[in-house]
Amino acid sequence: MAADTQAEAGNWLMVQKSFNGNRYSSLDQINTSNVSGMHLVMAATLGGTEPAGFGVGSVEATPLADNGFLYISDPWGTPYKFDVSSGTAAKPVWICDTGIDKDPSQGILLANRGLALSGNNVITVLPDGRVVACDNETGDVVWDQQVAKEQGEGFTNSPQVIGDKIIVGQSYGDWATRGWIAALNADTGEELWRFYTVPEPGQPGSETWKCEEAGNPDCWKTGGGAAWVAGSFDPDTNTLYWGTGNPVPMYDPEYRPGDNLYTNSTLALDADTGELKWHFQYTPGDYMDYDEVGPQLLLDTKINGEDRKVLAHFGRNGIFYTLDRTNGAYINSVAYVNNLTWTKGIDPKTGKPLEYDPTKSLQTYAMGSIDRAGATATTCPNIQGGTNFFPTAYNPNLGVAYAAGIEGCSDLSVRSVDPADVTAGSIFVGGSGTNSGVQTGSINAIDVATGAKTATHETTYPMYGGVMASADLLWAGHTDGTFAAYDAKTLEEKWSMNVGTSFQGAPIAFTVGDKEYIAIAGGGIGIASMGHDELQRIQPANMLWVFAVD
Repeated sequence: MAADTQAEAGNWLMVQKSFNGNRYSSLDQINTSNVSGMHLVMAATLGGTEPAGFGVGSVEATPLADNGFLYISDPWGTPYKFDVSSGTAAKPVWICDTGIDKDPSQGILLANRGLALSGNNVITVLPDGRVVACDNETGDVVWDQQVAKEQGEGFTNSPQVIGDKIIVGQSYGDWATRGWIAALNADTGEELWRFYTVPEPGQPGSETWKCEEAGNPDCWKTGGGAAWVAGSFDPDTNTLYWGTGNPVPMYDPEYRPGDNLYTNSTLALDADTGELKWHFQYTPGDYMDYDEVGPQLLLDTKINGEDRKVLAHFGRNGIFYTLDRTNGAYINSVAYVNNLTWTKGIDPKTGKPLEYDPTKSLQTYAMGSIDRAGATATTCPNIQGGTNFFPTAYNPNLGVAYAAGIEGCSDLSVRSVDPADVTAGSIFVGGSGTNSGVQTGSINAIDVATGAKTATHETTYPMYGGVMASADLLWAGHTDGTFAAYDAKTLEEKWSMNVGTSFQGAPIAFTVGDKEYIAIAGGGIGIASMGHDELQRIQPANMLWVFAVD
């Protein structure tokens, strides 16, 4: 059975801190009483500013901390190791040369969301579909496996280590590919099992892809359902929980009628076999780009006086959900964004949108349909969320879950594409989604037991990065380069500093000796400017920042 790492309070050994995905640090040396004295103590430069098909990538990775060493990846997935044991300087130890081809003509969106530690190896996943293990001592490549082998497949998520397995997810759903989650042997990288998030004809769920009805019998082959953010894991039941992305093409449901399982879902998989235990689909037949790849928070709490094993999830669709993680049964939900128009609400029995009609091949939600006849619609929240891939957090002492995200709307339209013109592995959106009006941001707190929003902190710019919870603080980086700490109950700002690099990753807490530090990586605005010209002028300068209190 895989061992968890939450007990190692002074280290941060996996992207989500622990298997439960809660991103909670029990360290309390830095708290509301002294955080006003926090200052920058170390910084280190990162590479990875070479452009690819969609320009320079953004730093979306969470650092890892292990006994005085920090590990971080740049947008190309290149791993770096730094010695921070002095408490005054981040000294480069090695940079692992993965051999990635940085050809700018590649049609990829550069992003990498972090590394994994496995025995004496540091694991990275790459946009070209390889998984690479680097030696922790030397930085030399130990093994290199081409796991994603079809045209257009690749990785942006962080790998997840569960005992002797490494779990990865195919990340390029919008590139007309078919999503999957796979387990690899941690010692060799050889594949052990693979679960496809879009079933082939005859498999359970395939009846929800009505490809024949569209005159396009192979629509499932480019159906999306990418798994581009790492999941969570329950050691007690040996269950892996992973979110999946939108169906493809994202704006043209007439190309792929039906509910399109297992897109826009939480999947519960047996970690040893990859067998599906249960699923919950949030937005059937999605045409609003509401991927549900975001983190899956696993927690135990009382709901209506009853002890429940809960999976909590901030939906990209603007709704916070709680499910019974033993069987996927819906418990409750609440809107966390200020403006939500795509549905009038959630059915309290099924957890589906009130407008959902299981007898229909094409759904029409409250904001209206978009179609090949020219109908357009405006949906709120923005197609980027609500929240997105951004790491969320849960404070077990307060019973509160947190997420940062975007406040705004998007205008949607369809552009029909003939199936004969679809090339596997190419961008395939089937329309457009553009920002509608001014986009701002917010940080939200939800009491999981009651399902009530308890606090909101409004931000001038859209939030495009994750949060970390500690004893009485919540931490978040902003797109304008501000790093800040907030009161965990009220979300009142207690400290902030602008360092100039846009933040789209998430912070961590760790110790060296008996001293606590906070680290976060930043750099590259990517697509996070959301129409703000002043943000677009921020130059790519990939950095690792470390803070402390004297």
